[in-house]
Amino acid sequence: MSAIAQALPVIALPAIGQAFGGGFFSGVTVENGQRYLNITAGAAHELKGTWGARGVIIEGAGSFTDSRSNTESMAGAGSELAQKVLALEISGYTDWAIPARDVQELQYRHLKPTSEENYCWNRDGDNPNSLPVGLLYTAEFPAQTAIPAFRDDGEEAFMGSWYRSSSQRSADSAFTMTFDGGNQGNIAKNYELRVRPVRRELLID
Repeated sequence: MSAIAQALPVIALPAIGQAFGGGFFSGVTVENGQRYLNITAGAAHELKGTWGARGVIIEGAGSFTDSRSNTESMAGAGSELAQKVLALEISGYTDWAIPARDVQELQYRHLKPTSEENYCWNRDGDNPNSLPVGLLYTAEFPAQTAIPAFRDDGEEAFMGSWYRSSSQRSADSAFTMTFDGGNQGNIAKNYELRVRPVRRELLID
């Protein structure tokens, strides 16, 4: 068990995939010693778009955990995709964002739609900011989700394609993840990809 996990008390959490907070509970991240419940929007709220212009560093868009801060920085720099996500209102909640890299990893780890083997060729799955800490994927782990709605052809399932995160990699690219095998990479900012919005709530002991 990690030092972070040992230092934090255990309390009851929603079940993975449970309807919660305007979407579905998809896991816990830790930021500055605080735990956050991450909530994934339903499939009906997916968007497609570009991250932004290539060749420009956007200040404030480098967090691996703070999806909202990244998205606000993107929107302030003119990203139409980020502006659309920030304008969402789902079940009365208006704090939606493009998932940061480690928040997006939880979406795949817990809600993987396919039964295909994972790529696991790089540092796919490495997530020091989740609780429990994410380890490198194997071909078999994570397995296809047991939640029917998120399996292939389920009404909430992710598509077997690339999804954007809000975490900037460089002036030219941002972190992405493919949901047909869990490959975590980075793709040019001006390519149009899918986004599944998220929001989070502070976990109060």
